[in-house]
Amino acid sequence: MFNHHKVELDWGGVPLTLETGKIARQADGAVLAKLGETVVLATVVSAKSAKPGQDFFPLTVNYQEKAYAAGKIPGGFFKREARPSEAETLICRLIDRPIRPLFPAGYKNETQVIVTVLQHDMENEPDILALIATSAALTISGIPFMGPIGAARVGLIDGEYVLNTPIDQRDDSILDLVMAGTNDAVLMVESEAQELSEEIMLGAVMFGHEQSQKVIDAIIKLAEQAAKEPREFIAEDLSKLEKAMGKVVSKDIAKAYKITAKEARYDALDEAKAKVKAAFEPKEGEEAEWGAEQIGTAFKTLQAGIVRTSIIKTGKRIDGRDLTTVRPIVSEVGMLPRTHGSALFTRGETQALVVATLGTGDDEQFIDSLEGTTKQNFMLHYNFPPYSVGEAGRTGFTSRREIGHGKLAWRAINPMRPNAEEFPYTVRIVSEITESNGSSSMATVCGASLALMDAGVPMKGPVAGIAMGLILEGKDYAVLSDILGDEDHLGDMDFKVAGSKDGITSLQMDIKIAGITKDIMETALAQAKEGRDHILGEMAQALDSARDEVGEFAPRIETIKIPTDKIREVIGTGGKVIREIVEKTGAKVNIEDDGTVKISSSDGKAIEAALKWIKSITDEPEAGVIYQGTVVKTADFGAFVNFFGPKDGLVHISQLANERVGKTTDVVKEGDKVWVKLLGFDDRGKVRLSMKIVDQETGKEINKED
Repeated sequence: MFNHHKVELDWGGVPLTLETGKIARQADGAVLAKLGETVVLATVVSAKSAKPGQDFFPLTVNYQEKAYAAGKIPGGFFKREARPSEAETLICRLIDRPIRPLFPAGYKNETQVIVTVLQHDMENEPDILALIATSAALTISGIPFMGPIGAARVGLIDGEYVLNTPIDQRDDSILDLVMAGTNDAVLMVESEAQELSEEIMLGAVMFGHEQSQKVIDAIIKLAEQAAKEPREFIAEDLSKLEKAMGKVVSKDIAKAYKITAKEARYDALDEAKAKVKAAFEPKEGEEAEWGAEQIGTAFKTLQAGIVRTSIIKTGKRIDGRDLTTVRPIVSEVGMLPRTHGSALFTRGETQALVVATLGTGDDEQFIDSLEGTTKQNFMLHYNFPPYSVGEAGRTGFTSRREIGHGKLAWRAINPMRPNAEEFPYTVRIVSEITESNGSSSMATVCGASLALMDAGVPMKGPVAGIAMGLILEGKDYAVLSDILGDEDHLGDMDFKVAGSKDGITSLQMDIKIAGITKDIMETALAQAKEGRDHILGEMAQALDSARDEVGEFAPRIETIKIPTDKIREVIGTGGKVIREIVEKTGAKVNIEDDGTVKISSSDGKAIEAALKWIKSITDEPEAGVIYQGTVVKTADFGAFVNFFGPKDGLVHISQLANERVGKTTDVVKEGDKVWVKLLGFDDRGKVRLSMKIVDQETGKEINKED
């Protein structure tokens, strides 16, 4: 019944299995992939033809984690999976980025990839497996695809690269890098690092590339058994149209790209497009030789060729810069004085207004995933409104691009933040992109670093980011520092590097060609370091380190540690005690399971009062110390004194005064304020106090010699 095929290999000590022919047989390609006991199903379907007038490649990637994969039932009222989480959206992008450039130019058939996580063993993460399964499904589908590709996660523990770092070892690694590539080149890199050198980062990419070759071999082996007949696809030849169009507008396009101002350049290009339309679109009643879609495609190709050739030959770029110069930078902090921290970072025609907000433990974000529910005390949100590029468009929803760019900036900043013990705040960064012409994500990194320091967050050091581009024509290539939007669209690579003066904290690479070599990456990394150092120097003119303390409008937080067996006493029955503390002092109190207590308020006196209250509950009195207390009860044998928070102790009648006392009430009455010395504890743990050895006026111990 089933035409079942299966390939197995040992991959870094973990079994990897790829199989097809048993599940989802009506899809063009379907592969069930297992790594350890983590299982994903990848399917791909592509339409047999493109829609009329389609002028782009409609590729959609959907990655979905099913709660049953971890033996869980979804939360919420409806008890079923809803919209994709941020993590699922990021993995969609992780899959999309390396496969997209491997579809042939001109292929415009609607194509959909769906990857479903069916089982999670809590050791092997499904994201890398999803990428591998997608590559395998595309390779056997018959759809035009210049793969396969392999992928790997690389960690760095005790100076050694680790393949596919297990979840329980992730905290020990100072690097989390994901890469994907073909047999001979790297296609995509995504990473977070603890200030590592360019050499170490490049070594990690190459290690991952080497380890992924086993996966590529396995996919080829599966394809030899199960691949469908390749679909015939011949890209349309528009060379005749391009040549004719070049005679009409080549000079106009070249002239437009000598205009440095973005808006003026676009106006000139619009004039060139109008000239093309007049020359090649048919007059009324005439038969069209070329369709509008073909004319548009040819114009883009001609446009790219002119710009790329000019950069390779002259070393000069669209805005007149050479290959390594960074656009002018202006950094400002404290733009919004009532916020906790703010910065305006402007680089050329790209600008980010970044605001930092400090919160308490109550503001932490709960993240529900297959691995369980975790809390996040650092959030970075990136917004890209349409006005930033001079357009009108939809607002009110967060795009995949915004989520991806925000996470990239988050990875760049996260390694440089203080830990929770040093700085017990929840921090939220919001980056509003107010202008965009190239690398707004790296502007977000720079602006976020400045805003955090402006808020008084004790960063390990400032962080800057830069986007590099690539023009590759045959054996000739040019690496471009701080790329413009046009250079991103018309170039072959978007290579983003962020870090401090001491090393890289994040590296992301996407390419539009079939891969780049180690030599090109080495050049890009070295050039990026020069650019990053320059940007850090420009940022330092505004602020080079964190302010000494948080701003006047930010909450203050004091952190203390109490014994875990005292947590119940501080909380009280049904939360009675902690509610009373909060109501009477006005401070927020957050108690964690390990005994960490965070007390927060914008009023220092409120914090002090709550702190004193909690200490009175949790601290233990010390023998030999004198305390002031209140008589709460008298008896024939002595008086009970409340002397340390809720603690009472007995002053025996023999310890009330230096002379003989006949009756307790002859010396003290209920409500009297008295000074007592803690003598110690009896065999039953009862507190023993003395009044007779303490001067009741001064509270000082009476010298026996006196």
